[in-house]
Amino acid sequence: METNHWRISTINGALLAAYFVPAWVIPAGQIIVSPVQGFYERQSVSVALFVNDHLHLAGLYTVRAAWLLALAKLTVVAFFAVFVVLTARASIRKARGGEEALGFALGIGSLISFASMVMASLVGEHEALRLHATELLLMLGGISLMALEPPLLASRDVVEDNLPINVSASAFQGMHPEPQPHAA
Repeated sequence: METNHWRISTINGALLAAYFVPAWVIPAGQIIVSPVQGFYERQSVSVALFVNDHLHLAGLYTVRAAWLLALAKLTVVAFFAVFVVLTARASIRKARGGEEALGFALGIGSLISFASMVMASLVGEHEALRLHATELLLMLGGISLMALEPPLLASRDVVEDNLPINVSASAFQGMHPEPQPHAA
């Protein structure tokens, strides 16, 4: 039976990319165009308030912190984009070639969302706290799918061709017998 090798983690990663690419490119673009005004938008207001209230940074350093946040979010978006491009090719998807890009996107994105959630909690921004907690849970769900999903089973022809010389195919069949139909 031929399958197209669409794994649950691949579909989940594509859906996460569909959410995070526009949701993080737009605020990062606003920060790039107008750093101070973009930094105080809903998506990053908790980081802005934390930087001003707790770190007491001057205006120039606040702008630099805003640009650093935009750069970090654009890095995550770039990894999601690489994952989607690699997933579009069937030969790469079957070899699980895009999982590294998805792993980096989820790892870095989780760190950003967790830090933003903690900062929102410290400055008392409840709406931003809910946003960042939701984003963090989405990414942690993707990470858990990637970690818990078993690898694809290779076809028997490929496995038999790759057996060591001293192991026969009959020994392999004894290790992994074919399923027998149940008697009615």
